Amino acid sequence: MTKLAIAIDLHRCIGCNTCSIACKMQNNVPDGMLWNRVLTEGVEMFDDAVGVYPNLSRTYLPVACQHCENPACMKVCPTGATYKDEQGRVEIDYDRCIGCRMCMGACPYNARVFNWNEPVRATGFHYGDADVPVRPRGVAEKCSLCKERTDRGDEPMCVHCCPGDALVFGDLDDPDSAVSRLWRRGVHVLLEEKGTRPQVFYVN
Repeated sequence: MTKLAIAIDLHRCIGCNTCSIACKMQNNVPDGMLWNRVLTEGVEMFDDAVGVYPNLSRTYLPVACQHCENPACMKVCPTGATYKDEQGRVEIDYDRCIGCRMCMGACPYNARVFNWNEPVRATGFHYGDADVPVRPRGVAEKCSLCKERTDRGDEPMCVHCCPGDALVFGDLDDPDSAVSRLWRRGVHVLLEEKGTRPQVFYVN
């Protein structure tokens, strides 16, 4: 068995958004959309701070699809367009997606975006990995854990580009992998009470 996962060390995340931009470029994500967002915890505005000057603090929280072991999005999909693959990734079959957006309503992480209009790119052309499928108007999309890269044995682009080495990728079912060792140290997941059992987890 294989269970691909990402560990995020919040002490090492500097909020630079490199992961968001790298993801966007790798996966040909249209203008106005992000698959990977970096939130600032405890505040309403991005990059705000907690506390009173000069005693301020700021903690960043990268959030994308959590590639849950028990995905709520998959349970509500009426066509089977959302599925778990043999690597443990939650994926979308765009040819089967009918645009009902049930998955978006079910996902507690707000991890999906929807192509309301024909996708537009400021470049005027497609970019990124040529193996990544182009998504049309009327379908949902999200982080695929860089399926095309990870199928080739590479790590996801967000992990590859992170300047702070805050992201660790690997197989949770391999006890010797770095991601498994981090899991055993004690971690937390987002919205654990939802019972989705995310395969993206956070190290404090």
